[in-house]
Amino acid sequence: MDSFIRAVQQVEDSNPGLSSLALVRALRRTAGHDDAMTIHFLGASFNHSDTEVLETAILNASSFSFFDKAIHHIVTDYGEERGVVLAPDGTTVALAPLLLGIESGLKAQMEATPAVGIFPLTLGRTLGLSFLSLQDFPPSSRLGPNGCWDSVDHPKVFKLSRPATLATDAVINAGMDGAILGMDLSSLPASEQPPALSDILKGYYSFILHEGQGLDGLSSHVSPRRREISRTILAPLDLHSQVMETLALVWKLEKTEWISLDTGVGKAVKDGLQAFVHKYWDCPQFIPRCQWGAKAHKGTPIPLSLPLKYLYVHHTYEPSSPCLSFPNCSRNMRAMQRFHQEDRGWNDIGYSFVVGSDGYIYEGRGWNQLGRHTRGHNDIGYGVSIIGNYSATLPSRHAMNLLRHHLVRCAVDGGRLAPSFTIHGHRQMVNYTACPGDAFFSEIRSWEHFRV
Repeated sequence: MDSFIRAVQQVEDSNPGLSSLALVRALRRTAGHDDAMTIHFLGASFNHSDTEVLETAILNASSFSFFDKAIHHIVTDYGEERGVVLAPDGTTVALAPLLLGIESGLKAQMEATPAVGIFPLTLGRTLGLSFLSLQDFPPSSRLGPNGCWDSVDHPKVFKLSRPATLATDAVINAGMDGAILGMDLSSLPASEQPPALSDILKGYYSFILHEGQGLDGLSSHVSPRRREISRTILAPLDLHSQVMETLALVWKLEKTEWISLDTGVGKAVKDGLQAFVHKYWDCPQFIPRCQWGAKAHKGTPIPLSLPLKYLYVHHTYEPSSPCLSFPNCSRNMRAMQRFHQEDRGWNDIGYSFVVGSDGYIYEGRGWNQLGRHTRGHNDIGYGVSIIGNYSATLPSRHAMNLLRHHLVRCAVDGGRLAPSFTIHGHRQMVNYTACPGDAFFSEIRSWEHFRV
C-alpha cells in the first residue's frame, strides 16, 4: 500500500490542481475496469477529457504497468492472488473494490446525489456471485480465504491458503474499506474540495497510534476498525434485499445466463450473508501465523476436543508495553515464540491467541491445537493474552473489547467455546503467578462469564 500511495502522490505532484475524482477515474481506465455495472453507476471512464489527458500523463510517466498490475485483480492457477497490496496494519487489500468505493463517494459528493452504487460495487456483486457460484458447498466455504505474503518487508507474492472464492479476504477487506471511505466522502458538502487521493489513503491506512491510548485515542475512521465501522454503516440496510437487487442488475446488465433469481437463490444469499456476518463482523480480524513470521510447531500438534468450557485470560508481562503496530506486534510474537521454544523447551508459543493494541488478534496455537498456557488446564480451555504488563494499568478499551466481546462471540458461534463457558484469570488456576496483573484482573472480575 505504501508503494501505491507514493505512486499516486507522484502523479498528483506532476499534475497540480488534479481532482481526486479525475485521478481515480483514470486509474479505473488504466486497469480496464469499465464493466457494465461499473458504467451503470459511475459512467464510462473514457467519456471524460480530463481522464484522457491524465491517462496520457500516466503513460508518459512509465507507470502504466505498475498501476495496471497493482489494480487488476486475478487469482492464478497456482493460488497467487494479484491486484492486492499489504497494508501497513498487516492486512491485505484488493485495490479495485477500494477504488470503486472511493470513486462512488467522490462522484456523489461532486453531484450532491445519493451514493447508490457504493454497496453494489464494493461488496454486493462480489458477495452475491460468490454465494451463487458455490451453492453446493457449505456457506462458510463460499467466502475467503486469507493467505500470506512471501515477505512482509518486501512483499511480492501473496499465496492463498486454499482454493479461492470470488470473495477472498482481500476483496472483502477492500469492499469494507471502499464502503467506509465512499460513504465518508459522499457526506462532504458539494462546495468542499475533497482531499487528494493520496491523503485519503494515508489518513485511513498510514495513521500513528500513541502509547496509553491505542485505538481508544482515535475518532477517525482507520483500517483496523473496518469491521466495526462497516457494520455500523451497512447493518441498518436490508442486506438480503440489497444483494438480491444487485444480482438482478447483474443479470440485466451482463446477461449472465446461469443466474436464476428463484427461491434457491434467495436461500443461498440468506445463508451466505449469515456466514459473512459471522466471519467478518462478529469475529475479529486474526493475523495468521505465517503473517507474523511464526516458526513451525515442533513435533506433532495435539488436537483439542471442542467445544471447550473455559477461557483463561493472561497478560504477557514481558513484553511489558502494549504493541501499537503490526511490525511491533509481530516482533513481540516472534520474541515470545522464541522464548517459549528455546528457553522453556516448549513445542510452540504457549498461548492460543494474543491480542495486540493495534486492533488485531494474533494466532498462536489457534482454535484446534492444545496450548501451553495454564498448567493443568490446557486441554479444557483457551489461553488468550494481551500484550503488555497490566499490574497497574489497564489495556486499551478496544483491546479488551476484542477479547471480551468479539473473540468470545466468534468462539461460541463457531462451536469452539461452549455457550455456558467460564472466564478465569490465570492466577486463579495456579498459585505462583499474579497474571493477568492486578489492574486487569480487577477488570475481568466484572465480565460476564467470570467465575470466582
